[in-house]
Amino acid sequence: MTDPTDPTTGKPLKQIHLAAHFPGVNNTTVWSDPRAGSHIEFDSFAHFARTAERAKFDFLFLAEGLRLREQRGRIHDLDVVGRPDTFTVLSALAAVTDRLGLTGTINSTFNEPYEVARQFATLDHLSGGRAAWNVVTSWDAFTGENFRRGGFLPEDQRYSRAREFLSTATELFDSWRGDEIVADRESGRFLGDARAGAFAHRGRHFDITGRFDVPRGPQGRPVIFQAGDSDEGREFAAAGADAVFSRHSTLETGRAFFSDVKGRLARYGRTPDQLLILPAATFVLGDTDAEAQELAREVRRRQVSGRTALAHLEHVWNRDLSAYDPDGPLPDVDPDPGENTVARGRADVRMFRDRLAVARRWRERAAAGKLSIRELVIEVTGRQSFIGSPATVADTIDHFVQADAADGFILVPHLTPGGLDEFADTVVPLLQERGVFRHDYTGTTLRDHLGLAHPDAHRDARAEADGENRRAAS
Repeated sequence: MTDPTDPTTGKPLKQIHLAAHFPGVNNTTVWSDPRAGSHIEFDSFAHFARTAERAKFDFLFLAEGLRLREQRGRIHDLDVVGRPDTFTVLSALAAVTDRLGLTGTINSTFNEPYEVARQFATLDHLSGGRAAWNVVTSWDAFTGENFRRGGFLPEDQRYSRAREFLSTATELFDSWRGDEIVADRESGRFLGDARAGAFAHRGRHFDITGRFDVPRGPQGRPVIFQAGDSDEGREFAAAGADAVFSRHSTLETGRAFFSDVKGRLARYGRTPDQLLILPAATFVLGDTDAEAQELAREVRRRQVSGRTALAHLEHVWNRDLSAYDPDGPLPDVDPDPGENTVARGRADVRMFRDRLAVARRWRERAAAGKLSIRELVIEVTGRQSFIGSPATVADTIDHFVQADAADGFILVPHLTPGGLDEFADTVVPLLQERGVFRHDYTGTTLRDHLGLAHPDAHRDARAEADGENRRAAS
């Protein structure tokens, strides 16, 4: 059977990658819906993972929060639950799934390479080769207060540490080749190489020497994700990541990001197929496009309550706005441009460095649309990426991928744990009919699902090329 082709170009159709982001407790999760369940009980994680695997998704994705966010010195109402430990949840999910990849966000600013490498190598063994690591940095001193070192690192140092953290972890993964364990019962010999696991790393951020105690996993190394969008973050992804968790989910911005990041690969000796671009995407489905649009409006109103609207406006105004009516007009008072922020631990405050300019734009938008505080916040906090009937959503996703705006999408439903069910039952079959999404898994590891080569294949290819060069030279 030949691969399906695009009827207009004659080119083979790209295969779509799909993943599922377990929704945390925040203003995009409609926890008040009668269909919503727990965000921390294992049954919710298991239901979500089994749905993703039933739909033949590549992987499940867990974000991570290292400290509960605060507003004016109090825990934000929608962030109380926080998130349970990533490795514990993913290890438990490995036991109730067979093929689904298991991706966890683990911070490189406040952890140590040996510890993280050991945990991911263990997860890769427990899951039969399905582990992936989303490498992130931490930007604020507020989060750092939870850790011994405290404080925070400037952006250039954060990425410097992250690069060395990842390279050090890679040295640990590679300290086992994979053929050391012979386990010969007759001779009683277990290891074929007594130097297995030996490592020594001396660098700016890490100076460690010893033995790595977890043998090489089924994937060699976990799949590496990166989520930063700065120029440093894009360069970091081009240098060493296997996939990028992008926030660019519109066609225009997606194509620009796709082209930019993939265009950086060549200087690292990499090809475009060695890095996947996977934006986060929200969705609302209906029997018709009109019904879906109406449902989406209702979802947005439930995502942004009056309290949430005021809390979000405080990120810009940097003042206590609790006395204002969320269904009334924007405050007449200007934002406080001071350095101290009323919101701590929230990444979006970094987007509002020029608060006076943001407030000016928002006032103009509110005046033009005659919008209340709540209506404005609903407008500026984004809309669902895909809205429509299953056929419309399948069309849109396929168009984005074929147009090189993405290699696929990490879907973020607004309900836990059943928010993925309808997509799995209605949209996935349509993509399968088009021949752009698998009917079943063809491999056992996450690298298989993503079409990524085993890292040993690159090593063996380099060794073979070096040997040919030496023979040619002689």
